[in-house]
Amino acid sequence: MSDSGNSGIWRNDGAVQPHAYDPYLHPELFRGVATRRVFAFLIDMIVISVPVILGYLFIALFGVVTLGLGWALFWPAWPASVIWAIVYYGACIGGPSSATIGMRVMDLELRTWYGAPGYFVLGATHAVLFWVTVSFLSPFVVLVGLFNGRRRLLHDFVLGTVVINNSVRAPVPQAARPY
Repeated sequence: MSDSGNSGIWRNDGAVQPHAYDPYLHPELFRGVATRRVFAFLIDMIVISVPVILGYLFIALFGVVTLGLGWALFWPAWPASVIWAIVYYGACIGGPSSATIGMRVMDLELRTWYGAPGYFVLGATHAVLFWVTVSFLSPFVVLVGLFNGRRRLLHDFVLGTVVINNSVRAPVPQAARPY
């Protein structure tokens, strides 16, 4: 190994990018993330459920008005609900804040392990993989987050994402004071 004047310093050859968020150097990025993720999830479920419930009520009333003919719309309502949830997560995580509405309320954001913001396909895949892993490995998905410094869940490991505190990463600048 040749010494280029940087004794004891490891260099990245560009083959693999290092983790952008180190839980030991910046523990404030991960403080309280696990608890706030639960509340963000609950808020997102409300945001997703309200249009779905309104859609089902509309179909029910439309079926009454059309003497039962409109009730045929109940058949595509469930797949439309799934598509709505996937588009919601994809659009929110792919947006400028890299967070769903629940994550924004709880001051969280999703980033890739190397620090890049989320994008639509990542957000949609994140949602699908979360639901699949919860369906098959429910307790394991949550337990994984308790035993790592970045509080990453199982689907975060698979996708290479990390959820961090937003206000710590990008503090809001103070407004100018008029004197």
